[in-house]
Amino acid sequence: MRRQRGFAYAWALMMVLITGIYLAEVAEVWQTRIRRLKEQELLVEGDEIGHALAGYIAQTATGQPAQYPKTLDDLVSDPRVPFPRRFLRKAYKDPITGEDWLYIAAPGGGIMGVYSKATDKPLKQDNFPASYATFANKNSYQDWKFVQWPTGGGGAMRR
Repeated sequence: MRRQRGFAYAWALMMVLITGIYLAEVAEVWQTRIRRLKEQELLVEGDEIGHALAGYIAQTATGQPAQYPKTLDDLVSDPRVPFPRRFLRKAYKDPITGEDWLYIAAPGGGIMGVYSKATDKPLKQDNFPASYATFANKNSYQDWKFVQWPTGGGGAMRR
């Protein structure tokens, strides 16, 4: 009887060990999945901000130099007009860090783009759509820049 109790105790310890290893693997897979979803959200929201910047710049009065917003809040509610004009639904936070984006300064003031504060290496390294081709093989999320360059026809997205 005493030998059976020792064997049952060893068996229970072995099962706890195996369960712990399994749960650690599941947690790692889950964290990777969450990170991939955040990367996708970063691409979607960054692209929305880029398109909003293009719309904001396109609304600059004819013959005037391109006007850029001072913050993302200016894209939510255009301060240049007395009526509500929105280029962006809300001032998104950086999906990777949960904090504000870092801004890329525009010539003459304002912002012409955004990028993440995160210094982690992106999981996604290739197979980007053509519009994100420059994001391939980057060492940091900070290298994924969503920029609206000034052009004659209201601007074109480049990253």
